[in-house]
Parts: sequence; C-alpha cells; structure tokens
Amino acid sequence: MDTASVLAVCRVHQLLDDPGSVGVTAIDKRPVAGPVKVHRLGLHGDIQASRVHHGGEDQALYAYSQDDADYWAAELGRDLPPGIFGENLRVAGISATDAVIGERWKIGLDVEVEVTSPRTPCATFQRRMHESHWVKRFGEAGRVGTYLRVVRVGSIQAGDHIHRIFVPTHGVTIGNWFSAPTVEDMEALRDADADGQIRLQPEYHAEFEKLQRRLGV
Repeated sequence: MDTASVLAVCRVHQLLDDPGSVGVTAIDKRPVAGPVKVHRLGLHGDIQASRVHHGGEDQALYAYSQDDADYWAAELGRDLPPGIFGENLRVAGISATDAVIGERWKIGLDVEVEVTSPRTPCATFQRRMHESHWVKRFGEAGRVGTYLRVVRVGSIQAGDHIHRIFVPTHGVTIGNWFSAPTVEDMEALRDADADGQIRLQPEYHAEFEKLQRRLGV
C-alpha cells in the first residue's frame, strides 16, 4: 500500500445561514496551515452547529479519502477541494470508507484515532453541494467516509503520515455497514464489542434493532 498521509486539515471557516432547524451550519470547512491541536471533541477552533446530529467524542473528526473525492470530481465535472464534504481530514493512501469499524490510526507523532461510524448524508450537505438529489446519490454510491474518535490527543498537520496500528478481526467495514448491513455483520460487531476488541457507540445497538425488525429475525 502506498504511504498514507493527511492531505489537508480542515476546520470551520465561517458559519453559514441555513434553512434547517438550527438556522446555521458549520459545514464550511477549509484547510488551515500548520499544526492544529486535536482534543477529545475534535480540532481546536472547530465547531458543530447542530450538536444533536454531529460532534461528540464518537464523531470528533470526519475523514474523507482523496480517491472518493476524485470519483465525485469526475462525476460532477468540477473541482472538489479539501473541506467541501465538511470533512476535517482529507486523506490519501488509505480508504476511510473501507476502514474496518474499530480500527485505529496513528496520525503524525502523537494523535491516535479510532474508526467509529459512517457519515449519513443530510439535507444540509445537499444544500452545501448545490446538487439536486445529492443525499440519495451520495448514499447510493456508498463513498461516505468515516467518523473518528480521538483516543490520544496531540497535534496534526497536512503532510503527516497515517499508520494503521490496529485492525479488528471482525472485518466489517464502514462501507459494508452503511450500504448493505447483514445479520452476520451485526453478530460480528456484537461479538467484537462483547470481547472488548472494539467499543461500539450506542447508536449501533439501535441500528441492530432496526435491522432485526426489517429482516424479521
């Protein structure tokens, strides 16, 4: 595998007016120069306008891969610079969507993060992209990127290497769970959580119940 690295570290540039329930959005993320401190709740100086749907320790950072951005740039016929997806980290040489739930990355010298859950597209994201049917299109493509939990704080900057330091054996990826979750995936995640191999966030257990009802199991 090619060396994985951070292409850009992005945080909120300005709050934008938004017709959604909150009235503003912090989705306007743009690259910043130099090192940025990483806390348990995300990047220093970054915010989330809607704390109900975004943020918290299990969604401290959002990573999106350059390969997926290149796919969308070709599909949409326009440049998609780092931050346009609302991501904090634009990464290369590693797939955020193909990451195994619970795997851990070391970024730079100090920061350690854990892959937690897929990004679910919303209406705010659609307005940001100025693309009709974007929520459906983004979801159907399955190139959703991943949220990250900060395990060890520190500082990161563009150019930092990313090292995959732990990969759980259950094998369920962010993309698998978002696009086509199965009962087998659910059981694998439950077992890994029970064994202490990973720490599932509470939302997964609600998703397990929905999956069981949908499949009648």
